Amino acid sequence: MKKTIGILGGMGPLATADLYRMIVESTRADCDNDHIRVYIDSNPAIPDRTAAILRGGKDPVPEMLSALRNLEKCGADCVIMPCNTAHYFLPRLQKETSLPILDMPAIAAARCAGLFPGKRACILATKGTLESGVYACALEREDVPFMTPEEAERDELMRLIYDVVKASKPIAPEKENWQRLLAGLRERGADYFILGCTELPILSHALAVTGPFVDPTLELAKAAIRFCGYEVKEQA
Repeated sequence: MKKTIGILGGMGPLATADLYRMIVESTRADCDNDHIRVYIDSNPAIPDRTAAILRGGKDPVPEMLSALRNLEKCGADCVIMPCNTAHYFLPRLQKETSLPILDMPAIAAARCAGLFPGKRACILATKGTLESGVYACALEREDVPFMTPEEAERDELMRLIYDVVKASKPIAPEKENWQRLLAGLRERGADYFILGCTELPILSHALAVTGPFVDPTLELAKAAIRFCGYEVKEQA
C-alpha cells in the first residue's frame, strides 16, 4: 500500500514550497494520479531555530508539535522538515510521535559518502546549524571529511539566508558575492559544498554557479518518495 508524506513546514515558507516542488518533480509519474498524497502544515509562527540554539530565543518545539499533531490527524505516514537547523530538535519531536521523522542531515551525509568518497565537504548553513553539530555528527558517522566556514564566511551566509532569501529580496544581484564565497572556501580546501540550509538551494538554483553541490532538500525529497513506495525519477 502506498504511503503519504507530511511536511512540517513554514521554516521558511519558500523552502517548504521548494521541497514540495522537488517531491513532485522527482516522482516518476505519468499522470496526476501517479503522485504522492502530501499534507503540508506551513507554520511560519515557529520561532527562529538559530536564535533558540545560539541566544536562548523562544523554544520552537511547541509550535513544531502543533504542526506535527495536525499532520498526524491528516493521516501522514512519515514527516519531513524543510529546515536543517530544526533537526537539532528532532530527538525531542521524535519522542512525541510514533510517525517516523526522516533525518535530513543523515540522508545528506550518506549521499556525500556515496557521491564523493574521500573528498572534503564544506557545510554551508546557518550559524545555528553549524554550532549545533547536526551535520558534523552525521558526516562523522559516514566517515566523510569536512570543513566549516570561518566567522566572516558564516556572516555572509547568514546575510544571504536571512536578508536575501527569507526577506524575499532579489537574488540575481548576489551572484558575484556567492561566487566569491565559494571561491574562498575552495582555496581553503573544499572539494564540494553541502547546501545545509533550505534557503541555499533556492539561492544556488537561481544563480547557477558551479559547485559541485549536495542538496539536502532534494535528497530528503527522494528519501520520502522511496519511503512511500514510489519510484524516484532521476534528473538528467
